[in-house]
Amino acid sequence: MGRRWGFLIGVVGAVWLLGPSRGERRPPETAAQRCFCQVSGYLDDCTCDVETIDKFNNYRLFPRLQKLLESDYFRYYKVNLKRPCPFWNDISQCGRRDCAVKPCQSDEVPDGIKSASYKYSEVANNLIEECEQAERLGAVDESLSEETQKAVLQWTKHDDSSDNFCEADDIQSPDAEYVDLLLNPERYTGYKGPDAWKIWNVIYEENCFKPQTIKRPLNPLASGQGKSEENTFYSWLEGLCVEKRAFYRLISGLHASINVHLSARYLLQETWLEKKWGHNITEFQQRFDGILTEGEGPRRLKNLYFLYLIELRALSKVVPFFERPDFQLFTGNKVHDAENKMLLLEILHEIKSFPLHFDENSFFAGDKKEANKLKEDFRLHFRNISRIMDCVGCFKCRLWGKLQTQGLGTALKILFSEKLIANMPESGPSYEFHLTRQEIVSLFNAFGRISTSVKELENFRNLLQNIH
Repeated sequence: MGRRWGFLIGVVGAVWLLGPSRGERRPPETAAQRCFCQVSGYLDDCTCDVETIDKFNNYRLFPRLQKLLESDYFRYYKVNLKRPCPFWNDISQCGRRDCAVKPCQSDEVPDGIKSASYKYSEVANNLIEECEQAERLGAVDESLSEETQKAVLQWTKHDDSSDNFCEADDIQSPDAEYVDLLLNPERYTGYKGPDAWKIWNVIYEENCFKPQTIKRPLNPLASGQGKSEENTFYSWLEGLCVEKRAFYRLISGLHASINVHLSARYLLQETWLEKKWGHNITEFQQRFDGILTEGEGPRRLKNLYFLYLIELRALSKVVPFFERPDFQLFTGNKVHDAENKMLLLEILHEIKSFPLHFDENSFFAGDKKEANKLKEDFRLHFRNISRIMDCVGCFKCRLWGKLQTQGLGTALKILFSEKLIANMPESGPSYEFHLTRQEIVSLFNAFGRISTSVKELENFRNLLQNIH
């Protein structure tokens, strides 16, 4: 018996000696783990996982998409940055140089783009220019051809359609100007503080179906928030119907994506000769570190992936519209236009092959009357958010805010127009489902921004790997 106890004591002693010393601690978490440990696996309300999206986006989609967005058709976007804010008058305009937008001179924009913003082909030019002229006159002139009269009525109906999720700029306004998106990139401008908080606060507090009694986590304009308020918020969110929960997650994902861009293209150094832009690790951590944001940052990054899936699904649905032989990415350069359409279709077919697309059939699937009312509420809330973009005090932020909300609005319009897309004629004008050039440019550039965010998350993950 004594020998047995001696043997056990010896084993325990050996384990104690070979194990970690009494004062030794586990190695601290890296900054990458604090930001990304929860950003993995399956996404809520989806059958897709983060790792599949990373691999698909970063290696199969991102390089080709960037090449497409550098083409003339997609780099020039017409926007009115002078529209007054419809909600309040006390807008504090950002006076920093980095907040400014440099519009294009007339001779910088290809003639094919300037001649008709709705133009898809050279053949359709005369018809559409007649339509635009008739719309400016405010009536259907009886001297126009019967086909043109029909097109005027149909496109006017389209512009007033209840399927539009955004209040688009009047591109015929003298205040609307073309902007070269490559020369006015989205990056950190220094626009921050109460003015920027006010924009996001109005979006979240008044347009995301949230009652005033529910407090949003980490709201910089609210005080005295604790863990109980956070728990209450997420209990409320999980209790919402799938459509309203998705709406919040889309807006949160868009907000997160914008913050990733600002952290990835941050002004690191400025001299008389040049400015150096790059990744600001500290800025990224302040926005997404799990500890610094009390768990909120990783949730926002997961919402970014949710937004990615929604816009990816919309692009897969709209493939038939772009496959029609009448559709062209028309700039007036026939060779480049044909090459870019081929690249566009390659990208769309790659997107269509994605194995784990979001299933939007659960949206608005209940009682028809109730579903239609919910869809209309959804649309009106999003239209309101598109109008709030005119209240942004930084013009470059306003430019990219307007473009990305219009792009997401176009994606939602596509998702809820499945039957109209299926019934499109194989050739000739598509009256029931129609995308303007503005919608096309914003759709692909908005998705390009989210695709860039997903790619940048990989870069930040690597940069943070050895930081504690």
